[in-house]
Amino acid sequence: MPINAEYRGPAELPEVIPVFPLPGALLLPRGQMPLNIFEPRYLAMVDDSLRDGHRLIGMIQPDVTHSPKAATPVLFRIGCVGRITQLAESGDGRYILELTGISRFKVIEELTVSTPYRQCKVDFFSFSGDFTARKGEEAVDRKSLLEVLADFLKVNNLKVDWDGIEAAPNEALVNALAMMSPYGAAEKQAMLEAPDLKTRAEILIAITEMDLAKKRTSGDPPVQ
Repeated sequence: MPINAEYRGPAELPEVIPVFPLPGALLLPRGQMPLNIFEPRYLAMVDDSLRDGHRLIGMIQPDVTHSPKAATPVLFRIGCVGRITQLAESGDGRYILELTGISRFKVIEELTVSTPYRQCKVDFFSFSGDFTARKGEEAVDRKSLLEVLADFLKVNNLKVDWDGIEAAPNEALVNALAMMSPYGAAEKQAMLEAPDLKTRAEILIAITEMDLAKKRTSGDPPVQ
C-alpha cells in the first residue's frame, strides 16, 4: 500500500516509539495489519501518535513464558514499527485502523513513562535492509512455498484467490502468508527475526510441513 511518508533509512525514524504488545501478532515491512482498538490506554496511544505527527506504533509480542508479572509482561527484543495508514471511528468508542509495516526494530530499553501505554528506545539500524522493497526475493523457493500452501489449504478445506496468489511478488506473498499463518508466538517471532526473505520463507515452509505431518499421522482436526 502506498503511504504518504517516505522512509529511506533508519535515521528517518524516531529513537523512541510507543509499543503495542499483542500475542500472536506479526507485522512485517510493507505488510498491512488491521487493528480494533478499544482499551483506553491504546486509544490514548493512537491519539498521541496522530497528535505528534509521526503516526507510528511499534508492534511487539509479549514473552509470556518469561513474564513473572502478567500485567506487565516482558517483551521480545524484536518488533516491527508500522504507520497508521487507515483510521475510522466506530461510533462506540473504538478505533478501526490499519498499520503498514515500515521496519523491524531492536528494543534497547523500555522507558519509565507517564503515559498509560508502554514506550521503548529502539534501534532500526540493525534492519536497514527493511527499507529496500523486495530485497532478496529472487532467492525465495517460490515453487516449494506454493506447494506447501496448496497442501495446507487442502488439509484445512480452505479456498483462496489462487490467481491473486500466483500474481503476487515473492516479498508480498511470503510476508502475507507469514502474517496470516495460524501458528504460535514462538513461530511468529522466528519468522519476524529471520535475517532475510529466503530464510523467512524456509521457516514458514518447515513449520507448515511439520504441522501437516502431525495432522496426517494423528488425525488432529484442521487449524481453525
